[in-house]
Amino acid sequence: MSIRVTHRISLDESELQEEFVRASGPGGQHVNKTDSAVQLRFDVAASPNIPPDVKVRLAKLAGSRMTSAGVLIIQGDSYRSQLRNREDVRERLIDLIRDASVVPKIRRKTKPTYGSQQRRLEGKAQRSEVKQGRRPGPRDD
Repeated sequence: MSIRVTHRISLDESELQEEFVRASGPGGQHVNKTDSAVQLRFDVAASPNIPPDVKVRLAKLAGSRMTSAGVLIIQGDSYRSQLRNREDVRERLIDLIRDASVVPKIRRKTKPTYGSQQRRLEGKAQRSEVKQGRRPGPRDD
């Protein structure tokens, strides 16, 4: 079965490895006896479904969650239910890949228009006049 991420990216279920571990957090005694936390591993480097440019941006976005070998690890223990934690980590993986698939806009340098430069200088001159008016004038003793 495949997981649809974007119109051009979909992941195969077999690429995801899930491990269930004991969670810290809400649950009281229940948390001490069930493996409700989920640790999702996704080998980004070896995935044939993710384009190279997206892999680079994904590594940048993932930060410390990405190992040096290119494996993305997402931990989920926010909920008491193992199923809900599992859904949560998958949603977070999909969101991360979607964010990485967006190509950032290239910023082009622009010059301020002549009119905007003139308005800026006029504003500065006005402000200068206001401040000049606050200065004490020459004393006539």
